[in-house]
Amino acid sequence: MSTFAKRERLLLADLLEAEGPEAPTLCEGWTTRDLAAHVVVRERRPDAAGGILIKQLASRLDKVMEEFAAKPYEELIQLIRTGPPRFSPFSLKQIDEASNIVEFYVHTEDVRRARPDWTPRELDPVFQDALWSRLERTARLVGRGVPTGLVLRRPDGQTAVAHRGTPVVTVTGEPSELLLFTYGRQSAAKVELDGDKEAIAQLHDTKQLGI
Repeated sequence: MSTFAKRERLLLADLLEAEGPEAPTLCEGWTTRDLAAHVVVRERRPDAAGGILIKQLASRLDKVMEEFAAKPYEELIQLIRTGPPRFSPFSLKQIDEASNIVEFYVHTEDVRRARPDWTPRELDPVFQDALWSRLERTARLVGRGVPTGLVLRRPDGQTAVAHRGTPVVTVTGEPSELLLFTYGRQSAAKVELDGDKEAIAQLHDTKQLGI
């Protein structure tokens, strides 16, 4: 049975292929080629991918990213579509699902929502629940650096605390939209913010959301 991560992987590959290598994305400074290179390096070059989280390895990551971005675009798309090599932990179904469902969903929306005429996808409730489960686990990690208190709320009332503090801003939306908001795509996320006006402005503009 296909997993959500596999479904989102194939959707991302198809979308990158359709858009071509020079289309814009929501990732500041990145074209679709850069985004494709990022996805491939993350899965296939663990010696460099550590630079995503560790500043001391960032220069190594940048160099490897440049090398992959210089490859034929069609080759990058095929590497995404076929998935990681056998030696990669991402080749294991459980790890792929745990690690990539959010990764591929967010990056798919990075491409989709960079278009001027984009519209939200209709996502089934089971997928929304899967996204919410992952958001609950990572809420405090992605919200650790924000300048206000931050509570995430689903339309059904379920909540997750992303950051303790005052004043508190409550962000309400579907899990898919809350994920985009907490991963730094505030301007593209379909959510409602409630709280102190100054705190809302700070939260909307902060660069401290995400991993």
